[in-house]
Amino acid sequence: MSAIQTPSRPAADPQPWPLSVEAYHVLGEAGLIPKNTELLYGQVYQKMSKSPLHSGLVLRLLRLLQAVLPPRWLIRPEQPLTCGTSEPEPDLAVVRGLEHEFWREHPRTAELVIEVCVSSRDYDRWKIRAYAQAGVKEVWIVLGPEAKVEVYRQPSGDGFAERHVQGPGGQLSSSVLPRFQLDLDALFRA
Repeated sequence: MSAIQTPSRPAADPQPWPLSVEAYHVLGEAGLIPKNTELLYGQVYQKMSKSPLHSGLVLRLLRLLQAVLPPRWLIRPEQPLTCGTSEPEPDLAVVRGLEHEFWREHPRTAELVIEVCVSSRDYDRWKIRAYAQAGVKEVWIVLGPEAKVEVYRQPSGDGFAERHVQGPGGQLSSSVLPRFQLDLDALFRA
């Protein structure tokens, strides 16, 4: 009797089975998906832990946003934003609407999304395509250790038409929330 040969590798690489937003919700409610995850491009990813610097910057930005928020707008800290086949949970999302309007489904876009990065910059930049596809008007990637902010504006397909970086010593204003102006030295000062 001859031995059965097994291939060292499949003829075609196995493909992951994509997960819809609806299936993600059902599996999550059934306790079949670990907590502290988010859905990106049809796949579930474990979210990273938060450093003290990350938490401090998020809380400072939240306080500053609350001071200038127009009526009928909400700040959603670490809450889902449904973006096609993704459901990221940005550190801060500013959306139009009232709380009760999102009791049955999460917002599908935002005016402003802020992601604070201490060690997750590549992961957070990877979400930019989902935010652009959802029509998020402005995205800030706050780079804590570098004391810089990457700003993305004018969503267009899978990206943004405008990108610039503001570094230490600068001032930054939101195009969608004109009263939201930051002195970057003050933002990053411990």
